[in-house]
Amino acid sequence: MLRPLAASAAASFLLCGGALASSSPWIEVEGGSVRLVTSGRPDAEGRLQGVLDIKLSPGWKTYWRDPGAAGVPPTIDISTSRNVVGASLDFPAPERHHDGTFSWAGYSRPVGLPVTFQLDDPTLPATVGATIFLGICETICVPVKATLALDPDADPDNPDDVALVSSARAGLPAPATPDFGVRVVGMEGKNLVVEAIFPGSADGADLFVAADNGYAFEEPKKSERDGRTYFTIPAVRPDTPPEGDGLHYTLVTAGGAVSGILPYF
Repeated sequence: MLRPLAASAAASFLLCGGALASSSPWIEVEGGSVRLVTSGRPDAEGRLQGVLDIKLSPGWKTYWRDPGAAGVPPTIDISTSRNVVGASLDFPAPERHHDGTFSWAGYSRPVGLPVTFQLDDPTLPATVGATIFLGICETICVPVKATLALDPDADPDNPDDVALVSSARAGLPAPATPDFGVRVVGMEGKNLVVEAIFPGSADGADLFVAADNGYAFEEPKKSERDGRTYFTIPAVRPDTPPEGDGLHYTLVTAGGAVSGILPYF
């Protein structure tokens, strides 16, 4: 059975790599290795594209943006960077894993998580100093904290880096549309009910909703009624819906995956 990350917190460690190229060196960790890569130059709004590149040894796994009760999501802290004021991670469609009493969302294969860095001034040089934190799991979970440094201007046109960043972004779920996505039906007691709309068969369809701002979710239960597909999701929610757009979701089907936002409820 997979043991949650908290059960092996003593295994946590700090690793550092700091060669100032446009990609950091690989940092070897138990169960795999990690590095950070950037490619190209910032756009007019100061957005610079990169990838958190995660290699996994056979039998090891890592987590989606919301892994559930058994893990911790990947995070990135760029507070030691120069001329970089923000960084956001994107996530390819996850897989559902069941390990004993735990159900969680993540990846059992090497994965590249696209990163968008926001520069304060795109006309000035920038240096990325990023501390990443994630869990890599086999029968236990090993918390990995690694400090990675790079210079996006060192080799922005490196063809391997360009290919890696392009491939990672191409592998993201498409944006949800009215014909492929989910819509909120309502609450049934403490359960959120949504309808999933997508082309093709419902076989293998799954829904992942990322908890945030006082929300918590258990694994959705899929049902079909009158030719429609529904997911019923046991939910804990705050007394008052927060401000903002809503909660990230990814709908996975045999015909592909899409990501969108569920309004706060």
